[in-house]
This record gives sequence, structure tokens and C-alpha cells, in this order.
Amino acid sequence: MDLAVAEGESVAIVGASGSGKTTLLGLLAGLDLPSAGSIALAGQRLETLDEEARAALRAREVGFVFQGFHLLPSLTAEENVALPLELAGREDPARVREALEAVGLGARRRHYPRQLSGGEQQRVALARAFVGRPRILFADEPTGNLDQATGRQVSALLFELNRRHGTTLVLVTHDPALARQCRRVFRLDGGRLHAQERDPA
Repeated sequence: MDLAVAEGESVAIVGASGSGKTTLLGLLAGLDLPSAGSIALAGQRLETLDEEARAALRAREVGFVFQGFHLLPSLTAEENVALPLELAGREDPARVREALEAVGLGARRRHYPRQLSGGEQQRVALARAFVGRPRILFADEPTGNLDQATGRQVSALLFELNRRHGTTLVLVTHDPALARQCRRVFRLDGGRLHAQERDPA
């Protein structure tokens, strides 16, 4: 089926382990190219762009949140959040501090990942994803490594930032409660996407 995600919309992709959810997310973000079909990201057809152009498009338009946090252990929280801006040649210390304040970690900005809890590390990852004010945010199991209570806190923050910045959100999750917070939910099964009704419970 075709999948079109409108600007500012939130979409969840669910499915069994090994069904290809993370692979699909990589295709949508232009990390990989499809063997057939076409993918447009922020108005650009990805299959017409070379790897360098796709990377530049991601740097301008895309933020990522991963299950495993992917923080650099040798950098402080502040330095981890600043990294996307620095790589894009847009250093902005004030925006970095603002992003950390938004996730409640302004006072811990000089702490290293090993000095932070799992929930705090994921909040740093959220700040890093949003600091460049991307048009599109891809999240791969953003609460998968967290306990239930911390997962709820992080998911609430994810959607709060999504609404505040009007960012398009596409997330992969095993968590039905997280999926229900999205405007639309799709199940990936047998290599095909199926729209499904959200469970109101």
C-alpha cells in the first residue's frame, strides 16, 4: 500500500519482532534505498539523490531517536545535544541549553552519559533530536530500554515536543499505549503495511 504522512502528523508502525519495522524506518529516512517503488522525504524523491545529497537532506530536515540512546560516552549531555548543529555548521549554544531545559536536564548538562540514568539519557537523545528543529522525527522503539514509569515520562515528553514544534512524527514501537497516542497506526505484516483502528482502551 501507499503511505503518505502529512506535515505535523504522528504515525505509529507496529508489528512483530523481525517484521521489518526498523528497516522500513531506515528506508523512509533515506538511510537505505528501496529495491522498488518510490520514497519522497520533505518533497525530495530519495531514489534520485546520491548518498551525499541524502545525508545533507537528513541533516536539514530529520531528527532521530533510537532505542539504544546512541550518545557518545566521551561527550557531556550538552556536547551530545550540540553535535547535530556543529555537524551542520550551525553552532548555537543558546539553543542547546534551551533544548536541555525543555527536557528537564538543564542542571545536568555537563554530566556524561555514564552519570545519567537510562531515562535521562533518552531525554538527552530527545533534546539532540529536536535541537535542529527538524521537520520530521523518526523514532525507533524510543521507550524500549526504559521501565514502564520512565517510558511514560519519555513518551509524554516526545509528544509534547512534537506538538510544540509541529514536527512530523513517525515511530516504530511494540508498545500499544505509545502507538495509541499517534494519530494513525499501521501494522507491518508479511512485508505489507495495513492501517488499523486504534484500540480506545
